[in-house]
Amino acid sequence: MAEKQAPLNGAYYGPSIPPAASYHRPGRGGDCGGCCCCLLKLFFEVVLTLVFLLGLAALIVWLIFRPINVVKFHVTDAELTQFSLTSNDSILLYNLGLNLTIRNPNKKIGIYYDLIESRAIYEGQRFDTVYSSPFYQGHKNTTVLSPVFVGQQAVVLGGTEVNGYNSDKSAGVYNIDVKLYLRVRFRLGKLKTFRFKPRIDCDLMVPLSSGSGSTTTKFQPTKCDINWRVGV
Repeated sequence: MAEKQAPLNGAYYGPSIPPAASYHRPGRGGDCGGCCCCLLKLFFEVVLTLVFLLGLAALIVWLIFRPINVVKFHVTDAELTQFSLTSNDSILLYNLGLNLTIRNPNKKIGIYYDLIESRAIYEGQRFDTVYSSPFYQGHKNTTVLSPVFVGQQAVVLGGTEVNGYNSDKSAGVYNIDVKLYLRVRFRLGKLKTFRFKPRIDCDLMVPLSSGSGSTTTKFQPTKCDINWRVGV
C-alpha cells in the first residue's frame, strides 16, 4: 500500500536555484582600476597638494608683508600756475607741480618700485601722464617724488563738466585727480615677493596760484588711497 504524502501548504515551484557565480576580471577592480587609473589619481593628488601649498605660501607672505598697512602716500604740496580752457572749451592749458611723499615705516621690508606712472585727470578727462624713474626704497625711509604736468591737451567736456570748470574757476580752486599706477616688489632679507600692481588715488583741491582767478587759499596736504592688486 503506497504511503500518503503530506498536503502542500502553498504553491510548489521546485527546488531553489543557487546564485550564479560572479567572475572578477584581473585589473578591473572598482577601487583603483589598474595602473593608468592609479597614476592619474596620483597626478591629481600631487596637483591639488601643490595648489594648496602655493596658496598657503601666498597667504603667509601676505600676512608677513601686509603692504596695505606698510606704505603711505601723501601729496604734501601742489602748485598750479596755469589751468584754463580755450578754443570753445576744447583745449586745456595747464601747469601743475606736485610733491608726493612715499613712506615705508617698516623695519625689515624694502620696496622695489619698478614702474611709476602718474596720471592727471580733470572732470573725468586725463590730460597728462608723467613717468618717474624706478628706485629701491629701504627700511623706514621716506621718498619724495615731484611730478610736473605741463602743456596743453584737447579735452571733451559736456555741459555738466563745463559748469564744474566754471564753478572751480570762480572759486579759484580746482578739483584735480592724480592717480599713480605702480608695479612694486617687496624684499625681506634675500626674499623677494611676486609683483603687486597698486593704484594710488589722490583727490586734490588745488588753488590757482597766479593769473586770472588766483586765490590766496593754501593747498592742504592730502592723504592718498591705495588699491592693491597682484599681477605680472
